[in-house]
Amino acid sequence: MPDRPVTASRRSRTRSGAARRRRRATSRRAATRKNRTASILRGLAITAAVTAVMLFAGVMVTIAIAAHALNDFAQDRGGAAPLLTPPPPEPGIAGYGVDQLAHACTIITVGRGLALEERDQTIAVMTAMGESSLRNLSYGDWETSGVTNPDGSRTTSVGLFQQQDNWGSRDARLDPSTAATLFYRAMVARVPERAGLEPTLVAHRTQVNADPQHYARYWESAVRVVAALNAEPLSGDSARGVPPCPSP
Repeated sequence: MPDRPVTASRRSRTRSGAARRRRRATSRRAATRKNRTASILRGLAITAAVTAVMLFAGVMVTIAIAAHALNDFAQDRGGAAPLLTPPPPEPGIAGYGVDQLAHACTIITVGRGLALEERDQTIAVMTAMGESSLRNLSYGDWETSGVTNPDGSRTTSVGLFQQQDNWGSRDARLDPSTAATLFYRAMVARVPERAGLEPTLVAHRTQVNADPQHYARYWESAVRVVAALNAEPLSGDSARGVPPCPSP
């Protein structure tokens, strides 16, 4: 018996059934993904909550330990509240520390020994500030900036006053006391009328540097340092922790 021809109606029903099956499969996959995402989000939320609780507990324990320690400390001090004070500032005057002030004291002491007035001593301190920031440097402008002399030769400046070879031996220039003595002797010889000159001009004519006004910016600081080292700090300065220069 010959096969019956497939009618259009049967073909349509077949396609419709296949489409429904595909839609149901797609819906099941979407539902599965949705359920998996929701499960992951729930897990993350639980983890975050547990972490927050643990952190809070840790903070509370830390606070409790700190409070207990402070209470013990207060009891050790007879019930007084603990004193939480910052460390004291480093001693210094006009931005110069103890080591730098010790060099200034050496300069002042040498000036006293030569019977020079306090103004001369202050000019010497000002000069050392402008040359080395009151540091006994073993190098100079040639090493730091390549500065040369007018004749093109390299500079050989060292020490508190950055004195070159023509001032004396290297060892002498690196000895603060000897370097100060060399400066004072040159100042007395080169600027006998210094009492009527600006301090920066006295230093300029003694050092024979390029800029006559180079030292002017250091004068006020030098005045403050000399006053403090003489145990007579100016208003606003404190000599606490700064050893005064020995009395002459």
